[in-house]
Amino acid sequence: MPRYAAIDIGTNAVLLLAAERQREGRFQAVLERAEITRLGRGVDRTRRLSPEGMKDTLEVLSTFVAEARSLGVEALAVSATSAVRDADNGADFLATARQRAGVPVDLLSGDLEARLCFASAQADFGGDASGPLVVMDTGGGSTEFIYGDARGHVSFCHSFDVGSVRMTERYVTSDPLTARDRARVEAHLREVFSVLPPCPPGARLVGMSGTVTTLYAVRHALTPYDSRRVHGGTLFREPLEALATTLCGLPLAERRKLPGMRPAREDVLPAGALILLEGLRALGLDRCLVSDRGLCWGLLAHRFGGLPDPGT
Repeated sequence: MPRYAAIDIGTNAVLLLAAERQREGRFQAVLERAEITRLGRGVDRTRRLSPEGMKDTLEVLSTFVAEARSLGVEALAVSATSAVRDADNGADFLATARQRAGVPVDLLSGDLEARLCFASAQADFGGDASGPLVVMDTGGGSTEFIYGDARGHVSFCHSFDVGSVRMTERYVTSDPLTARDRARVEAHLREVFSVLPPCPPGARLVGMSGTVTTLYAVRHALTPYDSRRVHGGTLFREPLEALATTLCGLPLAERRKLPGMRPAREDVLPAGALILLEGLRALGLDRCLVSDRGLCWGLLAHRFGGLPDPGT
């Protein structure tokens, strides 16, 4: 079967997906990798990608490209999102990435990023009998909301400049968070999300990103991480509120020890939990489905045709 690969360069992490396109047109994963590089460190304040963030990200990108090629992929799609969109030196990073890794990197608009995430969720959780979906992708630098019907028609799509890294850098002043830190994050999120249209009647929310999957893993103490148990799981708002309070109240060193905590996410997970919570509140929902997939799956389908494997 022909193999293709997608690499997503995010604000917090770089993700690799190599997959085979099956005869029926769906993709089946051959290799999935993720590395935290924090490309977007400091971008909210300085509007520039730091030398350290670029160095770490370029090293991982080069490694991922080599791994994908070693698997015999026919073509490779690489995208960058929020941090590179926001940075004044984003074009310099894209040029250096092409030179160092030997691949062009496409800078996605917030709208296209959101639509690709919705395509991934629709393939797994949609269908004519499923009713409308709302997808919430909580990244390090931005959060996307997409509303769509059972057939995948998108009626609303927007990327907001709130993410776990951005909110942590902007509002978190101490370890653990003070009550004032939390209140400032929540107030900002409520203001930003106040412009969301009403949630479509009967809609289900699908949450995706490392933030959402880590929250599920910590909530259920999944050690080691098991994507098969995470994908398709449900996070309920009341237990999530309790978990957010725990995360905000624990020092960083104690958060790091929590069963299910994924490496290098412990510093930004409290803000990530608050983003998901405020999203649920803004939508008036009490739960969200958890997707262990995301932009890479939608990018594969967008660039190379076919549909993501439903994982059933």
